[in-house]
Amino acid sequence: MRHVAILVETARAYGRGVIRGIARYHRERGRWSIYFQPQGLGDPPPPWFTHWNGDGIIARIDNPKTARVIAALGVPVVNLRSTVQNLPFPFIGADNQAVARLAADHLLERGFKNIGLCRYPTGYHLGFDVRCDCLRDYVKQADCCWHELTLRRGHRRPTSWEKEQERIARWLADLPYPIGIVAINDDCGLQVLDACRRIGLRVPDRVAVLGCENDEYACGLSIPPLSSIDLNSEQTGYEAAALLDRLMSGNRPANPLPKIEPLGVIARRSTDILATDDMNITRALHFIACHACRPITVTDVVKHVRVPRTTLRIRIHKVIGRTIHQEIQRVRIARAQELLSGGSAPIKRVARECGFKNVQYFTRVFRRVTGHTPAAFRHARSIRQTTIL
Repeated sequence: MRHVAILVETARAYGRGVIRGIARYHRERGRWSIYFQPQGLGDPPPPWFTHWNGDGIIARIDNPKTARVIAALGVPVVNLRSTVQNLPFPFIGADNQAVARLAADHLLERGFKNIGLCRYPTGYHLGFDVRCDCLRDYVKQADCCWHELTLRRGHRRPTSWEKEQERIARWLADLPYPIGIVAINDDCGLQVLDACRRIGLRVPDRVAVLGCENDEYACGLSIPPLSSIDLNSEQTGYEAAALLDRLMSGNRPANPLPKIEPLGVIARRSTDILATDDMNITRALHFIACHACRPITVTDVVKHVRVPRTTLRIRIHKVIGRTIHQEIQRVRIARAQELLSGGSAPIKRVARECGFKNVQYFTRVFRRVTGHTPAAFRHARSIRQTTIL
């Protein structure tokens, strides 16, 4: 039985997802004795670690000191964080090019011609740098206006929270509207939304905000709730465990190492908008967003807007590329994804709360849109509470 240490934070959703993935691999294939205790990101290794005589380590290495302590043990290591450069360990992490593409598409599909980025300094996190560069390229290829603000996290002279919020607010006040803003992670997204509230910018009417990492607690803390990209950290943990098993058996890592595809955008209120000057379309889409789960029909939308059915159908399809019925279904499925990701309610209840008459029809529509059944979608995110170790 191999002895494996897991140095992964439990204070954040991403780290907990990683641990779920390691646990899944361990249940399926592992014959390990696991050394683990709850910790925060950047915490030093636990006291027992320097005298530990083990076989392998999975770690989210956040600082050079921790890297040196781990390297001194001379055992196989898999690293899951890219804030420290030039480490001698194989790295498993998100496909940040795919993350950038998802973020760009999410805002471009909503009609934004002005897109901004709120980020951390170059060099603070190599994965973030790739995400930023790719996003900038995608936006410019779409012939949209680009706006960027760099925060001071990791800076030698960090500023206070209040001064940073004032700085974000000044940046927001000078932007053209409407604008969609990508926050490099959910922490940054919370700051942007807070700054919007401070200066009275309506979200998502004037400013739409999209985060990354989909930390459900953080996303629900903001007003309005923050849309975010699910980075699929459970799969990262699973692949890391598989790689460590390979290394401990004396095999070389695969070349290239896998990049983990994100699961998709979890759309919440902060991006629930379409950037258009056609007020009839705006009214129709707002009505759908508010009432799609009651349920409603195309006729209800037409009656609310008071525009001829054919005229409204043509206008909406021209702007968003979907029919009125398809937009109703999109909103329902988005709500279903949120419920499936954030709780353990029975599938039948989720179907009912999202406006579907029966679970069979819900399952059929959900699978057509997402490629998964509702049960498989929930399992992929592993949000249900399980015994991890």
